[in-house]
Amino acid sequence: MDSRHATANPIERVTVLGAGVMGHGIAQVAAMAGHPVTLHDPDAGAADRGLARIRANLDKGLSLGKVSEEGRTAALDRIALASSLATACAEADLVVEAAPERMELKRSLFREVEAAAHPSALLATNTSSLSIDAIAEVLADPGRFLGLHFFNPVHLMALVEVVQGNRTGDATLDAGVAFARGLGKEPIVVRDAPGFASSRLGVALGLEAMRMVEEGVADPAAIDKAMELGYRHPMGPLRLTDLVGLDVRLAIAEYLHEKLGGERYRPPAILRRMVEEGKLGRKTGEGFYRWGKGGD
Repeated sequence: MDSRHATANPIERVTVLGAGVMGHGIAQVAAMAGHPVTLHDPDAGAADRGLARIRANLDKGLSLGKVSEEGRTAALDRIALASSLATACAEADLVVEAAPERMELKRSLFREVEAAAHPSALLATNTSSLSIDAIAEVLADPGRFLGLHFFNPVHLMALVEVVQGNRTGDATLDAGVAFARGLGKEPIVVRDAPGFASSRLGVALGLEAMRMVEEGVADPAAIDKAMELGYRHPMGPLRLTDLVGLDVRLAIAEYLHEKLGGERYRPPAILRRMVEEGKLGRKTGEGFYRWGKGGD
């Protein structure tokens, strides 16, 4: 193992792979915390859209008095777009992957990342449920690999799950925890297990809420209000599903059902039907709720 990540030196330069919902959010919070950030997406249009979303988030923060003009400008100045993965990873101290939840895609990416990044760079995946150890099988040095599971929207949500695989080095884990804290987040350390802590619990709640809609127990707004007012959840499970994406929730449920068995994670028929109909939540304008322009 390289001496630099063996001693858990502080992380300075951050690269984020994927400029979608999670990727641009991770890039934003890293830049706001003072890190030089390189954002890469194989779709140049997606990278441009990601940067535009970051700018819009910062503009909103400025209008609400939560971000200063100087802070907004400094954060944007710290973010650079890279057209190639090799260029994006070359000088990174930490590479965070935020690609779609497909095992082979992530494995393929990390083969390229390990070849392109400095041997001292730490490598992290933002997966919400896939096995850290299974992804790390393609790496020559899995000791520098860990999970950093952020939550949507990244700039507002405080939690980061720091996932330790069986071969994740202790110094790598310490560096991941320190990085999350440096972003102003609250890290929790979990071992590699299907769904970790948050997805395993959150998906179970979300799927049960869908079954209740299926059975006519109550409409989505009433079910969400029950959890928001009765259990002080900041957002109900069905509205959250719309924000995450019904297709994403379906993929995670299928994975958990395959790994854990039983009926708890079997995707309800309503979820499969809505995904087939293209009702994926906020990103398509309709899910369990109808969404207007701007996601309202």
